[in-house]
Amino acid sequence: MMIRWISLPVLLLALSGTALAADCPDLLQGELPKLRAKENIDLCKRFAGKPMLIVNTASFCGFAPQFKGLEALNKQYKGRGLEVLGVPSDDFKQESKDGEETAKVCYVNYGVTFTMTEPQPVRGADATHLFKVLAEQSSAPKWNFYKYVVDRQGKVIASFSSVTKPDDPELLEALDKAIASKP
Repeated sequence: MMIRWISLPVLLLALSGTALAADCPDLLQGELPKLRAKENIDLCKRFAGKPMLIVNTASFCGFAPQFKGLEALNKQYKGRGLEVLGVPSDDFKQESKDGEETAKVCYVNYGVTFTMTEPQPVRGADATHLFKVLAEQSSAPKWNFYKYVVDRQGKVIASFSSVTKPDDPELLEALDKAIASKP
């Protein structure tokens, strides 16, 4: 029988990673590929304990001009800890199959600086884990640009339809509430 010795720092690092995963809310379990990057976003490491605005987006949707308002929210609230996450999806047949084209629409056309993922399914059995949990806590998006406000514990405190603009007073009130929530 072979006994393998593990150094204390390695053991502690391994255990702390396990503890972090156990402390991570269900909503943030897993990873998503970052838009036009060769890296994945570990949702727990990136967003745990932070208030969030999660939006399913589509480059060729009539609501795409909301990217400008979402970027304005990102700039306005980032200093208060808010994280905006855009998740493009072709579930409603209005997103490019090409991540490069999606990136161009977001980054070049609308100047988005908040975190964006590669296109993902957001409805039904094929939905990513993130959107399955959002649907459980609220409802599945009925169209592009559904908005979910999530508190620091990973719970949806409000959701808004596509027609709700990023500067809507009720959305801003929900963001303030999420920011004020305790981790």
